[in-house]
Amino acid sequence: MKKHNFSAGPCILPQEVFQKSAEAILDFNGIGLSLLEISHRSKDFVPVMDEARAIVKRLMKLGDEYEVLFLGGGASLQFAMVPLNLMKSENGKAAYLDTGTWAAGAIKEAKKLGTVDIVGSSKEDQYSYIPKDYKVGSEYDYFHCTSNNTIYGTQMHEFPEVDTVMVCDMSSDIFSNARDYSKFDLMYAGAQKNMGPAGVTVVVVKKEILGKTGRDIFSMLDYQKHIEKESMYNTPPVFPVYATLLTLQHLENNGGIEAAEQRNIAKAKLIYDEIDRNPLFEGFAKKEDRSFMNVSFKILDENKKEAFDNAWKAAGISGLNGHRSLGGYRASLYNALNIESVKVLVDVMKSIS
Repeated sequence: MKKHNFSAGPCILPQEVFQKSAEAILDFNGIGLSLLEISHRSKDFVPVMDEARAIVKRLMKLGDEYEVLFLGGGASLQFAMVPLNLMKSENGKAAYLDTGTWAAGAIKEAKKLGTVDIVGSSKEDQYSYIPKDYKVGSEYDYFHCTSNNTIYGTQMHEFPEVDTVMVCDMSSDIFSNARDYSKFDLMYAGAQKNMGPAGVTVVVVKKEILGKTGRDIFSMLDYQKHIEKESMYNTPPVFPVYATLLTLQHLENNGGIEAAEQRNIAKAKLIYDEIDRNPLFEGFAKKEDRSFMNVSFKILDENKKEAFDNAWKAAGISGLNGHRSLGGYRASLYNALNIESVKVLVDVMKSIS
């Protein structure tokens, strides 16, 4: 039976990515060696890294003022690298938007290096909406936000105008919608939410914002060191980089981000329409801030929960349980998820009315 993968991460990927990745593990480019055993500085892998970095900028429509890095450590390492590289060593001060668990994690790390002002928070309402009507002035070294909140199913559909450096954690919606990426000075995302397997993080940074903190940064945590070595300062996560490249090539060959956005909107509309129509279900996020990537919802009649759980599992649906901190259900609609899978879920929801 076909499985319909709604997992929030590690995520669903295109089938051709699995196929080509598997082939590369057995024999990479017909060289008689596995991708897993070749040197990251070999003539076979260096072009992979070069193209992976280049395709990110093509998809985002960014110029040479930006650099692309593929790093280890997950997006959580960026919670520390961002303030290390951007917050001044003396009297450093940053503004953060608190929209969920991962934003709170970033705030916790930044506080270890300087002053953090939380300019907006929806914590008191269990992160069910995106704060608005806040201002960020030039007194801050940077402003940090999280574009999509995987657990709670909220998403920033608009971004503020700020009078400082703009930083965004895009881990769960990068490459899913055609936003103006040039609005941001630094973007980062763990691959396993929408663009590849776990084990690599992409960082896109405008070079001119670096080297201004007066801080002596550990080499492995210094963006400039990684830029100088073209993401090869240390051995990179070779396999995740390759699988990410394949995923981004698939995206580029299928209409790019603009086409993916239209597909994602259609998938989200299908399930949100059923949630709003069916009195048995209720969405978690405020309607104006609903995510196109992660749909968090709950069942209102606990007596029908067992029947619903049995039905979606019998239909071949996987990964629908909500995050342990929130409960309920969560349908993640990443780029590679086919709308047919969403239709299967909606049909199950209709059957339990």
